[in-house]
Amino acid sequence: MNLVPLVPLIAGLPLLAVGFLGLTERLPRNRFGGVRTPASLRDDETFRLANKVAGLPTIVAGLIGVVGGTVGLLMPSPAGALTVAIIATVGLLAITVAAGVLGHRAAAAMPEPAPEVPAGCAGCQCGGCGVLGKA
Repeated sequence: MNLVPLVPLIAGLPLLAVGFLGLTERLPRNRFGGVRTPASLRDDETFRLANKVAGLPTIVAGLIGVVGGTVGLLMPSPAGALTVAIIATVGLLAITVAAGVLGHRAAAAMPEPAPEVPAGCAGCQCGGCGVLGKA
């Protein structure tokens, strides 16, 4: 029995989970999963948007891995199993990278969040913001 088809099968399962969580906006910011670029890690809302945009292609990549791995395991010949496993792995990787690029572009298109006013500051009333010095 050829175990090479287990590679896309095992790689596809976490992609299904990450894609589903991203698509449903339930993927929290973390160290391991999702679109993790400087633009997407800017804040929670941007991370959520980037992973929602990348969610559907990531699910498709996971499905390709799972289906390709299953078909590869069911192939009667080792050459056929190896061929299916390679095609599924390359497809899985290409679609995952494309999903990451889409998520990054969506995150980069988000406007920068407004800077937070320091606690206790009511705009320029304290004189610490420099507006009084410019007048």
